[in-house]
Amino acid sequence: MTPKILIILPCYNEEAILEHSNSEIQQKVKTWSDKNLISHESKLLYVNDGSKDKTWAIIEELASKFDNVLGLKLSKNFGHQNAVLAGHLSFNGQFDAYISIDADLQDDIRVIGEMIEKFNNGAQIVFGVRDDRSSDSFFKRFTAESFYSIMKKMGIPLVFNHADFRLISKRALSELAEFKEANMFLRGIIPTLGFKSDKVFYKRLERKAGESKYPLAKMIKFAWGGITSFSIYPMRLVLWFGIFNFILAVLLGLYSLWSLIAGHVVAGWISTVVPMAYFSGSTMISIGLIGEYVGKIYEEVKARPRYIVEKIIGQ
Repeated sequence: MTPKILIILPCYNEEAILEHSNSEIQQKVKTWSDKNLISHESKLLYVNDGSKDKTWAIIEELASKFDNVLGLKLSKNFGHQNAVLAGHLSFNGQFDAYISIDADLQDDIRVIGEMIEKFNNGAQIVFGVRDDRSSDSFFKRFTAESFYSIMKKMGIPLVFNHADFRLISKRALSELAEFKEANMFLRGIIPTLGFKSDKVFYKRLERKAGESKYPLAKMIKFAWGGITSFSIYPMRLVLWFGIFNFILAVLLGLYSLWSLIAGHVVAGWISTVVPMAYFSGSTMISIGLIGEYVGKIYEEVKARPRYIVEKIIGQ
């Protein structure tokens, strides 16, 4: 049976490239349909994540021109992960498989055909994995690979060099929908679903127009959010940090006693100033880290919606 596919493209201020991206992917969709790789009922879904430019107006225009284009407008900017999730869950159960890819199409759409073939061969999840980072700057390549390595050491089951370019089946998506936490880190959660998975490999392409929506500050925030949403490893570091401080305090106490006996310092200076300066800083770090986790518990307890859909067009 030819699968009916929904290709989800999250968009944030993509007016400069959206029409070009639609043109490219429409050509591919036609090719896949002609080859009976996907059903003619397959659709493209553009998710507008609170864009401040003309992105939504362009999506409306595309939906009026193309029968296979859907548009989903979020009421404000909820973030990339929630935009991807909204695209999947708003059409949960209506398609055989769902493919997410950023609207700038820097991830190579040519490997989508391979994804679908692997899905037809039984894979419930297919990850798009970069096997060549030569186009990245040294800094970006180093920080990205360090991020994946650190996450792996913390026990988070990330697929190395995989972002959010993936295929997920209807069956796997129905299970993903059962995850209700507010802080969704899809790259960590989806590999834990346990279904049969596979990979396709590609080289990231140059951006044709517009600017990257992931500057350094956002990448750091995303990485930190992923760590604290999916691992208690940093909390264990606080415990080891406390043990280290205790040992250091004992050594400082012995040194202070020796200095007092030897008469090298003013009595009481080392034993008062040094521990006060050191331990006050370490205490603040520990309290701040614990506060991060308490804050996430607070968000989960409130159980507010992860996103709000304002409008859906093209159905």
